[in-house]
Amino acid sequence: MTSHRCTLRLLVVLVVGLGSLVASEAQERVRIQTELGDIDVVLDSEAAPRTVANFLRYVDAGHYDGGQFHRTVTMANQPDNEVKIEVVQASVNAAHREKGFTAIELETTSTTGLSHRDGTISMARGGPNSATSSFFFCIGDQPELDFEGRRNPDGQGFAAFGRIERGLEVVKNVQSSPHQAQRLEPPVKILRIYRLER
Repeated sequence: MTSHRCTLRLLVVLVVGLGSLVASEAQERVRIQTELGDIDVVLDSEAAPRTVANFLRYVDAGHYDGGQFHRTVTMANQPDNEVKIEVVQASVNAAHREKGFTAIELETTSTTGLSHRDGTISMARGGPNSATSSFFFCIGDQPELDFEGRRNPDGQGFAAFGRIERGLEVVKNVQSSPHQAQRLEPPVKILRIYRLER
């Protein structure tokens, strides 16, 4: 009886360990080097495979190198919005703006199980299925950006696809940088984005 229990416990440990290994292999990590410091981000390829693959094709093509954080949204600079959020938004190098890839299908938070929490990375968009290269980071929890949230009139929310592992203070410094309305002036430069080894 005791040996059966030991065997069962060993099997449970092995299954849990294997599950952790598979989960970790489904996560890519990237480093965003900015003029204000580095931001390390874990991307959830298992929960949001299309969105992560889309982001990484821009990373691998070098489109973000020389890009910028161009927008900051604070509680004080969105007077016309009934539903207020706090994010910073980034874009590709202007030289690549017309050389982007096709827009991707929206992976809603109701599908992925991810939420817009403090430090979440997500894709910017206008209408549904229109996201290309622009992304943003959440400052604080932003549930109104999730599926059925009220920030976007269509109620579909935005595609969260990862979270900050290190460098949240850099994002907060970006948010508080000089700006006019929601435009950072000057923009905060992205020096490079690249994959980190697993």
